[in-house]
Amino acid sequence: MTVVTRFAPSPTGFLHIGGARTALFNWLFARHHGGKFLLRIEDTDRKRSTQEAIDAILDGLTWLELHWDEAEVYQSRRAEQHRAAAERLLAEGKAYRCYCTPEELTAMREAAKAEGRPMRYDGTWRDRDPAEAPDGVAPAVRMRAPQTGNTVLQDLVQGEVTVANEQLDDMVLLRADGTPTYMLSVVVDDHDMGVTHAIRGDDHLTNAFRQTQLYRLLGWEPPAFAHIPLIHGPDGAKLSKRHGALGVEAYRDLGYLPEALRNYLLRLGWGHGDDEIISTAQAVEWFDLDGVGRSPARFDLQKLDHLNGHYLREADDARLAGLVAARFPEASEVARQRLEDGMTGLKPRVKTLVELAEMAEFYLRERPLTPNGKAAKLLAGDAPQILKDLHAELQASGDWTADALEAVVRNFAESRDLKLGAAAQPLRAALTGSNVSPPIFEVMQVLGREESLARIADKAA
Repeated sequence: MTVVTRFAPSPTGFLHIGGARTALFNWLFARHHGGKFLLRIEDTDRKRSTQEAIDAILDGLTWLELHWDEAEVYQSRRAEQHRAAAERLLAEGKAYRCYCTPEELTAMREAAKAEGRPMRYDGTWRDRDPAEAPDGVAPAVRMRAPQTGNTVLQDLVQGEVTVANEQLDDMVLLRADGTPTYMLSVVVDDHDMGVTHAIRGDDHLTNAFRQTQLYRLLGWEPPAFAHIPLIHGPDGAKLSKRHGALGVEAYRDLGYLPEALRNYLLRLGWGHGDDEIISTAQAVEWFDLDGVGRSPARFDLQKLDHLNGHYLREADDARLAGLVAARFPEASEVARQRLEDGMTGLKPRVKTLVELAEMAEFYLRERPLTPNGKAAKLLAGDAPQILKDLHAELQASGDWTADALEAVVRNFAESRDLKLGAAAQPLRAALTGSNVSPPIFEVMQVLGREESLARIADKAA
């Protein structure tokens, strides 16, 4: 059997972090078993589905590098197949037309609520003669669900889960206007797409019982279900925006690398011993559903920052330089090369690309640099004269390497009975426009003789 998984988001909003984790688990399971990972856009809610949301989902998955193996399927384009399945059940006596009006259904629910009973359809038209149908009422189509016995799921995460069939009512398959319901569409689409494993959030667990019944009425084998616990905030409450439940595109804009976010999402509810940093190759090799826990995972931005810092340090310098330079489209090619050359000194000091861009900005800006507030203070007082004298010493240096430049500045400071910082701090402010930077002699080597001397001269007396 070839394993086939699917990610099936509704495009009524952006790709949120919980959906991204569901997609990742489906992708990893398929890759681990040498199978296929499919994408279905469940856009049957035409009023709430938007092209903007569809684009955000596709862009988010692409940025996360969770590539699907066939063209995405749009559920709204398959309504005829959904209706055909319902019509077949009608013809086989496994479904029936229900002529209850909206008012009757409301009264049914209110009566059940008043009596403390579950609010379920009471089967009014299950065995009633259609000849009794009232004039002018368009019927819905309901499946004829089993009323005795149990429906049992062998869930690959939750274990064996059972519900008594008497607790489930006859689910609507086609609404009175002829449109298929979500529950019908999901079953027909998963069958037609050959889905073998439905891996999704455990908020869908109750749906699985009804869907299993529908599979059996249609004579189809249900997929193996795996319902993964939802993600909670650090306080144990349901994940919300205040916890960091943002769209995937927001994490990209906040400066996280896709491999870091994949690693973090992988560890939200799945484990492999004490391993925390897990490469994508290792994840594909190790991932299986027996490692998924049954308790909700807790989202923690500090852990994501820690992981992102690790992946930034491991990332290729040219790649990082390209990502940072994209935030400065006006930067010259010379400046971009400087940035790449200086990346080794930059990336150990940051946790996000945003922080990296802020620290690296001095490599990309054209002179004269405008110092920040703290740097401006370092350039006040005696600093301009110190920089003027130091400029002359540096100009005479024949070796423009970090070690040689440090020796020049140390000798300069000692000859004037100055602490090293009295020369190095104004030098840092002049070269970077900031009071914080990578080691300043390394910066000078990266900037090169001509650029360094010009920046020093800009701030000298």
